[in-house]
Amino acid sequence: MLVYEKNELVSEIESLTIKHGDTRDALIPILQEMQAKYHGISDFAQQEIARRLSIHPVEVYSVISFYSFLSAKTLGRNVVRLCKTISCDLAGKNDIVNAIERELGIKFGETTKDKRITLEYTNCLGMCDQGPAMMVNERVYGKLTPEKAVAIINEIK
Repeated sequence: MLVYEKNELVSEIESLTIKHGDTRDALIPILQEMQAKYHGISDFAQQEIARRLSIHPVEVYSVISFYSFLSAKTLGRNVVRLCKTISCDLAGKNDIVNAIERELGIKFGETTKDKRITLEYTNCLGMCDQGPAMMVNERVYGKLTPEKAVAIINEIK
């Protein structure tokens, strides 16, 4: 990260603490905005957020690692999250996995080289009666077939 980028990041975090406050209860809203803008929360950002909120950096990292919609690594512009619960397994999740991985040439847990798409597993999306289910960014899809999943992936490519 270049020096001016760090200065820009420090300014961004400062403005977020002005907006949300500089106490522990501002942590999640700040992290959510950082995630949305930067597609991940870098080590440097975690340190700076901790400093601004007067908390230990481990507390920041523990929140990031607990919530599946926050990430300490940079994710692609589009995040595809496939439900990994037993009901989606029984509804044919593995066929969806194989089709998506074949289409993109990457495995779940990876990001395409062009940083467009990250594949992740997630816990229940609340669509157990419509499995297999996946979420692309903020949109949820249910009753997937391999063909339908590939069509959705092709829309965001």
